[in-house]
Amino acid sequence: MAKKIRVGVIYGGRSGEHEVSLASAAAVFKNLDPARYDAIPIRIEKDGTWTLPSRPPVLQAAADAIAAAKAQPRELAPQAYPVAHPGGDALITIDAQSVVSGRAVDVMFPVLHGPYGEDGTVQGLLELANIPYVGAGVLASAVGMDKAAMKLVFAARGLPQVDYEVLLKKDWQRDQRALLTHVATRLGFPLFVKPANLGSSVGISKAKHATELKAAIDLAAEFDRKIIVEAAVPNAREIECAVLGNDEPEASVPGEIISAREFYDYEAKYLDGGSTERIPAPITEAQAAEVRTLSVAAFKAIDGAGMARVDFLLAGDSGILYLNEVNTIPGFTTISMYAKLWAASGVPYSTVLDRLIELAIERHAEKQQLRTSM
Repeated sequence: MAKKIRVGVIYGGRSGEHEVSLASAAAVFKNLDPARYDAIPIRIEKDGTWTLPSRPPVLQAAADAIAAAKAQPRELAPQAYPVAHPGGDALITIDAQSVVSGRAVDVMFPVLHGPYGEDGTVQGLLELANIPYVGAGVLASAVGMDKAAMKLVFAARGLPQVDYEVLLKKDWQRDQRALLTHVATRLGFPLFVKPANLGSSVGISKAKHATELKAAIDLAAEFDRKIIVEAAVPNAREIECAVLGNDEPEASVPGEIISAREFYDYEAKYLDGGSTERIPAPITEAQAAEVRTLSVAAFKAIDGAGMARVDFLLAGDSGILYLNEVNTIPGFTTISMYAKLWAASGVPYSTVLDRLIELAIERHAEKQQLRTSM
């Protein structure tokens, strides 16, 4: 019998998407083939402490955690993102240095959404420890999290995106009136305002006039030092596509999100329960081909690896497609869009897991062939 692959699944994390990560990880544990894998749960608590639970998260418990978070959605406040790492040596408190050094696992599977997990921080730790891991590397993770940097990369590759402005919090605090005038004059209304470094639509607002724009920038500035202001796409439709692979990635069929609210914000994703999806998206064959082509192009532009979900805005009047963002660790339950898109493409969830682990080991093996000295 072949030796089982020991997979360390890292989940939880120090972000407002902690509960979503629990649900994603529960799905991974449930669907990893026990004949092929030994799954090791590695949980990061909200305060940054690393633990080795005796049991992995289960779907019902994860659902309960999300339900509890729904009752107090305002907990997604800035204090959920502490700057200092509490204790300084939280990695050692897991009492299993072998997990970090790689002696206890063959490959790591980060299922962490948002800051301190999806942004390259955990990936950097695993690179230092020389452990294979699923998903994007340090650069792609960081660029995928920072929307301002992502837009610069997309522009360099000539990928279509909406017009935008990047504001710094300190400049906003220094002269709000000047920035409001500049943004409104250059981009017009309506506008979308986002923190540059958050996921799950946290801190995003739509502004239809100057008063709403000021409030939207104030809100985004609570979550990040960089704020993105984007021109709205007329009658926008939200199109998503899943990507799987390393240097030769493949794209799934596109899907469409029908938001229960005016736009697909955090409440629409996790609180309302009224949003739906259409898979495949009801678009033309030419548009679907363009979505797949641009998805792979965006994935390669940030030097992606393993997986990503690429999001688009399709103008309802002109049919023009705009690239919105790349999510390097998208929602990962069996009912998340990433899994549904691949299922509709003929690739079941368990096969996606197998392929991601294969890709992680393959990419790591390639790195081991590189010279590290003269």
